[in-house]
Amino acid sequence: MTSSAADPLVLVNLARQDLAAGQFAAAEDRCLEVLRAHHHHPGALEVLGEVLHAQGRHEDAVRVFNALTLMQPTVAAHWQNLGTVLRATQRYEPALQAFERALQLAPVSAGLLYNLGVLQMDRCDYTSAYNALRDAVRLAPRDATIRWAFAQCCYDLTRLEEAREVLHDWQRLEGLTLDITVLIVLLLVMMAAVSPTEPAVQQLLADPPLHGRTALRFASLLERLNRLDEARAILEHLERHDRGLEHDPERLLMSAVLAERAGEHERAREQLTSALQYQKDPIHRHTLLFPLAKACDALGRYEEAYVVAQEAHVSQLAYLQVVMGQSSLEKGQLWSLTANGCDPRDVQTWGTAGPDRAESPIFIVGFPRSGTTLLEQVLDAHPLLQSMDEQPFLLNAVTEVTGGGIDYPAQLGQLSTQALDDIRARYWDRVHQRKALPPGLRLVDKNPLNMLALPLIRRLFPNARIVLAIRHPCDTLLSCYLQHFRAPGLALACRDLETLGRAYARMFDFWYSQVPLLQPAVHELRYETLTTDFETSVRELATFLELPWDEAMLAPGEHARAKGFISTPSYAQVLAPVNSRSVGRWRHYEPHFSAVLAVLAPWLERWAYSDR
Repeated sequence: MTSSAADPLVLVNLARQDLAAGQFAAAEDRCLEVLRAHHHHPGALEVLGEVLHAQGRHEDAVRVFNALTLMQPTVAAHWQNLGTVLRATQRYEPALQAFERALQLAPVSAGLLYNLGVLQMDRCDYTSAYNALRDAVRLAPRDATIRWAFAQCCYDLTRLEEAREVLHDWQRLEGLTLDITVLIVLLLVMMAAVSPTEPAVQQLLADPPLHGRTALRFASLLERLNRLDEARAILEHLERHDRGLEHDPERLLMSAVLAERAGEHERAREQLTSALQYQKDPIHRHTLLFPLAKACDALGRYEEAYVVAQEAHVSQLAYLQVVMGQSSLEKGQLWSLTANGCDPRDVQTWGTAGPDRAESPIFIVGFPRSGTTLLEQVLDAHPLLQSMDEQPFLLNAVTEVTGGGIDYPAQLGQLSTQALDDIRARYWDRVHQRKALPPGLRLVDKNPLNMLALPLIRRLFPNARIVLAIRHPCDTLLSCYLQHFRAPGLALACRDLETLGRAYARMFDFWYSQVPLLQPAVHELRYETLTTDFETSVRELATFLELPWDEAMLAPGEHARAKGFISTPSYAQVLAPVNSRSVGRWRHYEPHFSAVLAVLAPWLERWAYSDR
C-alpha cells in the first residue's frame, strides 16, 4: 500500500465513495483500516456508523455514534446521527433527546427537521411532526424526501388536499431516488391522484424493484391498482430472495391481502396471525386486525371474526385519540350536520333557478357499505357519464357556507345568486382538478355522506338527480363494523354496533325529515333487488336518470377492472360479478344485534325488511 493510500483522510474519503455506491463491505474495511492505526479517528467512526446503519446493523451504529458524542459532545452532526440510529431501534425518547441536543448546538437545518419530523410520526406526535416537516419544506422546498415525508404526515392527519398540494410537482423535485419515487407514487394512488402517476408506474414496471422494502411497497401499489399478477410476481420474488423481511408485519400483510384476493382465506388468516406476533404496538395492530376479521368471516369463523373486530376497534380508537385527539362522535360532522333541518319559511325563498339537469351532477348517497360503489361503476360504464371516485367536495362546500356566517341549513335562502354561483364554481374547480370532464359528459358524484348535505344539494343544484342506496340495516352495519375506515368520523361511528345503529338512525331520521320539505328528485334503489334482479334495476335507474340505454351498464366489474383504480374500500369487491352472497350475512352475527334491533326497527319496518 502506498503512503498516500494509507493516509487516513484518503481512506475515509474512499470509504464515503464506497458507501455512496452501496459498496458497504469495502467502505467498512477502509474505516476499520483507519481505526486500527488511529483508534478514535472521528471521520472513520462517522462513516463506519453510517455504513452500519445502511446495512441495518443499528445497534452497532448506536454504539459508534454514542462514542462520537462522548468524544466530541459539541458536534451537532454526531447527535443528529445518534438520533437517527436510535430511531431505527425504536428507542424514540433517547432519539428525541439526541435531536434536541443537535438543535441546541447548530443552526436549524432541513435535514435535522426532517429527521425530527419522521421521529415524531413514529412517536404518534403528529402535531409536532407536522410543524417540523412544514419548516423543513420551507428550508428545502425542492427536496423529494422531505416533501414526501410532509405529504405522508398530512395524509395520516387526513389533510388530503394539503398532501396532494405538497406533491403537485413531484416529478421535478430533487433527489428522486427509486425508493422515494415508489413512496410518492404509492401515496398519490392512496389519495386517488392516479393520473399524475401513470408514467412513473410504467417506468417502474419496465424495471421493477425486486429487493427490500421498496419492492414490498411497489407490490402494494400494484395491488391497489388491481394489477394482481404483477404484484404477486414481485412479492414471490421477494419472499424467495430476501429473507430479511420474512417476519416483517408489512410483508405478511401484503401476502395476506393477495391471498385474500385469490380466495385463499385460510392462508390470509395464517399470515395475519403471524404478523400480529411481530406487531406489539397496540395502537397500530388494527391495520392487521381488520383484514384478519374479514378473513375469519370468509372462513365461516364468525364468532372469531367478531372478537377480532372488537379488538381492531379498540386499537383504532386508541390510535385516533393519540394521533388526532379525537374520541367523540358527537363532535364530528355526522352529528353536527344532522342536528338541525331547514326552515320551511327559508326554503320558500329559494326559488327554482339553477343549473339544469344536464349541467348538474348525479349524486349517489346512502349509508356507507350500502352498495354505492357498485352503483357508481354501473353509471361510470355509461359513455355519457363519468365518476371521479369518492371525494368530499360537497361537504367542503358546506364548510364554506358555515364559515361565511350562514346558519346552516336554516339560512340557505340568504345566499345570493352570486354567492351560489361562487360556491358552484369552487365545487367544479375541485372536480376539474381531480378529473378531466370532457364536454357533454355528466358527473357522477358518489359519496355516501353527501346524505348529510341534502339541503345544499337542493340549493346549489335544484334539478339534480339523486340515487339513494338502501340495504338491509343489519347487513349494512355488519359490513361497516368489519371495515377499516380511515376517516375519523366513520371510524368513531363504527366503534360498536350500538353506536353504529345510533349513527344510522340519525342519518336517515335527518334525510327523511328533509325530503318532504325539499322535494328532491330521488330514486331509492335496494341492494337486494339490485343484486338479484340486476338488469331490471339498472334499466329503471337509467330511465330515472333519463339516459339512453347502454349495455355497458350491465358489466360494472369489467368496467372497474379496465379502470384499474377504485378509491373506496370496496375496490376489490366491485371487480367480481354482481352477486347476492352478502345478503343476509348479518344472521351469522345475530346474537350481537340484540341491543341494536330496537334502534333499527323503524327502518326495518319502513322498507319492509323482516328482522325475524
